[in-house]
Amino acid sequence: MQGLDDRTRDLIQRRVLKRVKDIPSLPQFVIETLKKLDDPKSSASDVGNTLRKDESLVLRVLRLANSAYYGLSRKITVVPEAISYLGFKTVKSIVLAASVYKFMDGAFTGYSLDRGGLWRHSQGVAATSRYLCEKVHAGDPEEAYIGGLMHDIGKIVLNDYVRFGYSIILRLVEEDGVPFCDAERQVLGFDHAQVGGLVMEQWNLPDAYSYVTIYHHTPEGLPPEGEEYRKVLDVVHVANSLCLMLGLGIGADGMQYNVSTDSLERLGIADKTEELMAEFVDIISAMDDSFK
Repeated sequence: MQGLDDRTRDLIQRRVLKRVKDIPSLPQFVIETLKKLDDPKSSASDVGNTLRKDESLVLRVLRLANSAYYGLSRKITVVPEAISYLGFKTVKSIVLAASVYKFMDGAFTGYSLDRGGLWRHSQGVAATSRYLCEKVHAGDPEEAYIGGLMHDIGKIVLNDYVRFGYSIILRLVEEDGVPFCDAERQVLGFDHAQVGGLVMEQWNLPDAYSYVTIYHHTPEGLPPEGEEYRKVLDVVHVANSLCLMLGLGIGADGMQYNVSTDSLERLGIADKTEELMAEFVDIISAMDDSFK
C-alpha cells in the first residue's frame, strides 16, 4: 500500500514534537492550587486563597458541595468550608477538569468528532472510571477520574495530522485489519496515546496519568516500572472501551479497539460487562454538563 514517504513522515514527527512543546502550560494559579492540594501542610483556607483567582472554579466548587449528590441540610456559601467538605482530591479533579476543558471542547475532524464530542467522551470515561474504581476497590477513585479525563488528550495535537493521512490510515484499518493506534503510528510515526504521554510530561502531571494515557488501549504493554499504576490503567481501559461500545464520543477510531480480557479478569468483572454497561448508561445520562 502506498503511504507517506519517509521525508514527509519525518517532517510530521518534527512538527508534532514542536506542537507538543508549544501547548500552553497550565495557568500559574492552577499550578499553585495543585501544589497546595498535594501539600499535607495546606489548609482549606490556603487552597481557597489561590482558587479565588478564578471565579468560575469557585462557583463550580460551591455548586458541587451544594448539589443533590451530597444532600446537605444547609447551604454552603464559604469556599474553605466547601473544600473541606468535598476533600482535596475531589477539588483537584474539578481544577484539572476546568483547566483542560478549553483544549478539548472543539471539533476534532481528523477523528470525526464534532464540537464537544471529545470533551463529552472524556467526561464520560472519567465519571465511569471513578465509579468502576469504587465498585471494584481498585485504588483512588479521583486518580481514576483524572486518568479517564486525560486519556485521549493526545488527539488535540495529532488531529490535524490524522486528517492529513486519514485515507491511508483508514485503508490500513479497513483493508488490513490494523488497530487504529497502530495505523496512526505506521503512517505518522506517532499515535495519539504516545502523544498524550508527551502532553502529560509537558504539563508536569504525575506519572500515573502518563502511563494511563500511553497504555489506555494496550494495557498489556505496561512496562515493569509502571506496574504500580496497573489498577488505575485497567479501570480506565475498561471504562473507555465500554463507553465506546455505548457510542459515547465514538469517532473514526471508536470501534477499532477491543476490551482486554486480562484487564477484566484482573478487576474481577469478566462476567459483568453487560451489568456494567447498564450502570454506565445511567452514569452518562446523569453526567454533569456544567462545563458546556
